[in-house]
This record gives sequence, C-alpha cells and structure tokens, in this order.
Amino acid sequence: MNENEVKVFCPATVANISCGFDVLGVALDAVGDEMTVRKVTEKGIKITKLSGQDLPKETLNNVAGVAGNAFLLAADYEGGFEIEINKKIKPGSGIGSSAASSAGAVWAMNHLLDYPFNNTDLVKFAMEGERLASDVAHADNVAPALFGGFTLVRSYSPLDIITIPAPSELYITIIHPQIEIKTSDSRKILKTTISMETGIKQWGNVGGLIAGLFKEDYALIGRSLEDHIVEPIRSILIPGFDEVKKTALSAGALGSGISGSGPSIFAFSKGKETAIKVGDAMKLVYDKIGIAYEIHVSKINTDGVRPL
Repeated sequence: MNENEVKVFCPATVANISCGFDVLGVALDAVGDEMTVRKVTEKGIKITKLSGQDLPKETLNNVAGVAGNAFLLAADYEGGFEIEINKKIKPGSGIGSSAASSAGAVWAMNHLLDYPFNNTDLVKFAMEGERLASDVAHADNVAPALFGGFTLVRSYSPLDIITIPAPSELYITIIHPQIEIKTSDSRKILKTTISMETGIKQWGNVGGLIAGLFKEDYALIGRSLEDHIVEPIRSILIPGFDEVKKTALSAGALGSGISGSGPSIFAFSKGKETAIKVGDAMKLVYDKIGIAYEIHVSKINTDGVRPL
C-alpha cells in the first residue's frame, strides 16, 4: 500500500431536500466521482489529470484545487499534492458535482496527513470550492459528502453540522434531464424575503422531516417533503417537473422535489423495489416530452467520501 497516495470515491449528494434550502443534504451511494490524490514535495496543488467532463485543470479555476488550497493554508505541511479526477457527475446536474470534487480532495489530503482536521474543518475548506462554483460558500452538499448520510447545517456562523440517522429502507431515485442549470443562475431568481405565513409552513416541514428520519416514520418523511419557498420558483426552469412529481407519487414514492438547484428531480421511497418502479414511471414523462435523461436508484451512503 502506497502511504503517499490514496484513491477515493466522492459521492453525489441531494441538497435542500425540498424544505431545507442551504441546510439539509444527503449522500448517495450509486453515483460519484473518483479521485486519486498523492503527496509530493513540491508546494501547492496541481491537477495532473481530469477525465469525464470538460473542466479546467488550472488550480484556481477548479473547485478541487481551490478547496485543496484552503486545506494547505491551514495545514502544517511544507509539501503539496497532485490530484487526478475522474468526473462521473456532470456539472450543473443538481447532484453535487462541485461538492464531490471539493470534498474528495480535502478528505484525501487529510487522510494522507494522518487526519489533522475533523470533518467540520474539512467542510469549511470544501465550501471554498462551492464558493468558486456558485458564488456562495454553502455547505448542504459538502457536509453529507464528508459526514455521510443526512446532515443538517444548524448554523453557518459558527459552522455547526448535525448528523441525522438514515432509515434503513429509505432509497432515493434521481432523474436527470439532460439540460444544464447553473447553481449561480438558479440562485439569482430566488426571492430574498418571505412572508411569516410561508416561513411557519416551511420550518414546520423541516422539523417534521428531521423527526421522521429519527423515528423512521416514512409517512411523516413523505408529508414533510414540501417546499413553499424555492421549488415554486425553480421548478419553472425544469421541463415536465410537475408531471414527474405527480407520476412519482402515483408510483409509490413518499415524496419528491428538486435536487439541489436542479434540473435533477429526486424521489424518496421505502424499499428498493418501489424506488425502481418510481424511476420507471419518471422515465415515461421524459420519453413523452422527448428529453434525454439519466436515472439513478441509490441507497443512502452513510460513509461519505471513502477510499477505493
């Protein structure tokens, strides 16, 4: 085993989870990037190989490079790191492409230096990659990518991340229509104020969702997957959204919503068999519209980034 090199799986993630804009996220097991990171004596971060997607290799223009730089600034280490990235998550897909690269880079570096930082520290570094990607250093994707399972960002200042147990039979179906929505663009269309009435509905659902996860109450999880703030606006950018959501529920899903900033749509189901059935139903909507898509059915990834 090479102590100066590690290969890792960097999971895709679903952020917001309907009612938890910028604070809730969950890691997927079925899809993710692969990265190889190695220690070198030369200072700084260098991306030596990038396959799978057409993205910049320049350190300051790549989220892994920017997150890695943030890590290096805080680390007691005189050398640097080389990174190889096999991007399997398409940028702009809504399932945490930038978070996977950011989280994978800092996790691997921390591993190679024998864990000088805890996961909350790593989230802070990875958030700098998110700042590059979307102009906002949000943690709702990088937190589950690093901690695994469901996470709640209780506070950004100071950063306080709470891990939430994943019910054993909960599965996620993701359908990704092959259009791209940039996170930075989808944030610009959001309102900056909400009514008290809307706020009360929303935080009731956030509390209900978290209670449902802890209690393994699948019905409570389903009826808490309502978003009164972001989804009504962002769903306009996603062709067939309302039909996909209605179809998923008819096929047995507990609930569904926009994954991150879209265009991917997620659905939660109890059991793998139902999750597959939900995916088959979702496909029919885009087959009818004539939009190409990718589909993933995944259990919850409770480990986060992990060595391969």
